[in-house]
Amino acid sequence: MRKILIAGTNSGVGKTTISLGIMQALTKRNMKVQPYKVGPDYIDPSYHTFITNRYSRNLDSYMLDDEKIKYVFNKSSEDADISIVEGVMGLFDGIGIDLDNCTSSHTSKILKAPVILVINGKAMAASSAAMVLGYKQIDKDVDIKGVIVNNVKTKTHYEIIKQSIEKYCDVEVLGYFPPNDEFSLDSRHLGLVPSVEIDCLKTKFDNLADEIEKYIDIDRILEISQTEEVESNFNLLPFIKENKLENKTIAIAYDKAFNFYYRENIELLQELGLNIKYFSPLEDKEVANCDYIYIGGGFPEIFAQELEINESMRQSIKKAHENNIPIYAECGGLMYLGEKLVDQENKECNMVGIFKGYSEMTSSLKRFGYCYGISKVETILSKKGEMIKGHEFHHSVFQTKEECAYTMRKERDKKIVDEWEGGYSKNNTLATYLHTHFYNNLDCIKNFLEKGNK
Repeated sequence: MRKILIAGTNSGVGKTTISLGIMQALTKRNMKVQPYKVGPDYIDPSYHTFITNRYSRNLDSYMLDDEKIKYVFNKSSEDADISIVEGVMGLFDGIGIDLDNCTSSHTSKILKAPVILVINGKAMAASSAAMVLGYKQIDKDVDIKGVIVNNVKTKTHYEIIKQSIEKYCDVEVLGYFPPNDEFSLDSRHLGLVPSVEIDCLKTKFDNLADEIEKYIDIDRILEISQTEEVESNFNLLPFIKENKLENKTIAIAYDKAFNFYYRENIELLQELGLNIKYFSPLEDKEVANCDYIYIGGGFPEIFAQELEINESMRQSIKKAHENNIPIYAECGGLMYLGEKLVDQENKECNMVGIFKGYSEMTSSLKRFGYCYGISKVETILSKKGEMIKGHEFHHSVFQTKEECAYTMRKERDKKIVDEWEGGYSKNNTLATYLHTHFYNNLDCIKNFLEKGNK
């Protein structure tokens, strides 16, 4: 089994560019590359998927235990030639100070994956060795097999860094990458712009791969990636057999405004027997005839005026709500189901209107990071008192007098560091800022299915 994890010393060091370039280089060699992202990111995986033509998977240790992580990994990589895992933040960054709490390093140990560490070589020489040695020593169970030096302009500078690291750290340096604005990707307040919005990506990534091949030893990466397989004792089949439905359809919103989904969530719905019908709140006249509706996150604020113009779609979703069709909406979906959305230019746009109130964009992040909700009332996902894990990441607030359905909590180092009320439930509709992975609490999806199967 070939697999590697590409990590950085910190956010912004260039691990996404390096990861994308390596994925494209291997794809151009006609290899089947299975991509992954550590943590809850939706946008980087959209680029992975674009390059490899295989759905990228999130390996999120907050929502999934070790066995479920291995299950997701094995299931999606069984026919791949190599698996490439892009880390999150710095190699040892997670929740609090525990090195095994939602870190890329912990994921590498779960998967027995060798690590390639990306460092910023700008304005450094032998000091780079001190940095790499620290990463190597802090947890010796993490298998750092190689280093890639980013942001180095000349081969002479690179050779000094390479010789220093290999002399003092006994870690192989696999190459470097010069600064190049051609490969920068446009961003907005939630990170990189989703790949569905960018033209000419294929040319950009082809050129990136060519440059990666010039400066980085891809053949050696392939050699390093050859490692032992991992096994999981998690098995979804009993749950699927027990809860499988027939002749049921779920409509899933998917377009430029709504495209943040964990792929396993959609696949689980398919495995449970649901027929998937994708629809566009931007382009389609009305939601498809269905038994369930799922509206994920995204950027409805960017497309608020187009969403307002499509009145027939908004009316059809509200009618589905009035007919008690179970509707589950996450983050951007919540913003869509309110009465109005106030965009960045302070323009009010009409939305679906299931929940009284409006979404308002803010100048800074209102919520960021992992958290969980304890249900205050019965919802389509949870019975009273049940817990759902997930993460929030949004630049808006929902202004409303509606009663909240969940008590939300954030913990760090086993202490509650923040608590608030969130999520809104009305009839068979639930809308919340919380993004969740269905595997973390399979009872949630069981509850959801039951609501539409009466």
